[in-house]
Amino acid sequence: MRQKAYFYSMKNITIATAQFEMANGDKEYNLSIIRDLSAKAAAAGADAIAFHECSISGYTFARRLSIQEMIDLAEMIPDGPSIRALTAIARENKIVVLAGLFEKDETDSIYKAYVAVGADGVIAKFRKLHPFINPYINPGNEYVVFELQGWKCGILICYDNNIIENVRATALLGADIIFMPHVTMCTPSTRPGAGFVDPKLWVERETNPTPLRIEFDGLKGRAWLMKWLPARAYDNGIYAIFSNAIGMDDDQLKNGCSMIVDPFGDIIAECRHLGNDIALAVLTPEKLRLSGGYRYRQARRPELYKDIIGQPHVAEQKVVWLDSPNPQPAQPDLTTVQ
Repeated sequence: MRQKAYFYSMKNITIATAQFEMANGDKEYNLSIIRDLSAKAAAAGADAIAFHECSISGYTFARRLSIQEMIDLAEMIPDGPSIRALTAIARENKIVVLAGLFEKDETDSIYKAYVAVGADGVIAKFRKLHPFINPYINPGNEYVVFELQGWKCGILICYDNNIIENVRATALLGADIIFMPHVTMCTPSTRPGAGFVDPKLWVERETNPTPLRIEFDGLKGRAWLMKWLPARAYDNGIYAIFSNAIGMDDDQLKNGCSMIVDPFGDIIAECRHLGNDIALAVLTPEKLRLSGGYRYRQARRPELYKDIIGQPHVAEQKVVWLDSPNPQPAQPDLTTVQ
């Protein structure tokens, strides 16, 4: 367990989280938005900026892609063109950029990856542990913890964060900050109040924003997020950097509300604009040491539950397709989306 001297040796770090409306498979366009928002974050004093999962490649449209189309869309890491573009963005703006894309390896196996990139290239790469959207995506099999300016950082992508053991494990590996890129909310689920949001509201967002805000902030969106995201930060005593898409993602509407949650479970920065946006927060090491989650980790008694948590288990790694906003009863199960 970390000693108090560790916290005293750390300096404040400024992190930005972003949201934007991505284009299906148009990496050049998406990278142009990443470039613009990264420049704005750097100008505002951010040391790093985090974007949503598959922010480079696009996301939901991939549910219809064949294996060959996935291979064509995916890139090698660190040698692909998108990584070179991110490196240039990081170098130009003196900022670390975190973004997502589909990855392929030497055998054309496909993964959903998320990278942290600095002026000299890839700092860290993570593969989503619980992928869906397309049956040809393989799950990752390891946690990642890396360093940014003396802070230990982890990455968990979307559904990975709903499996609470993943967040605790990443925190126990030393993460002070966990980047949590998503494309989520406003989709069907068995929980009350869930469902799609009418794309027409997005078209009318400038002239009639109130109905859209009600949907985005209600149980289809932000109210659901508030059921669990602050708890992940609070229980583990970490900063949670939540990044989400906004606007149309293929034929589905996403609500953004990218935010930063501190170790007390408080929202300290949030994107509230109904469009492309960034939000910044200064992260201070004192909160890590003073948080309840830090004390809870100190008080653990793993001898009581290590044989329970560690029992052999066959994961139900279901492939889930997010179908059109008018799903019929015969469509594949959507209950694991949120």
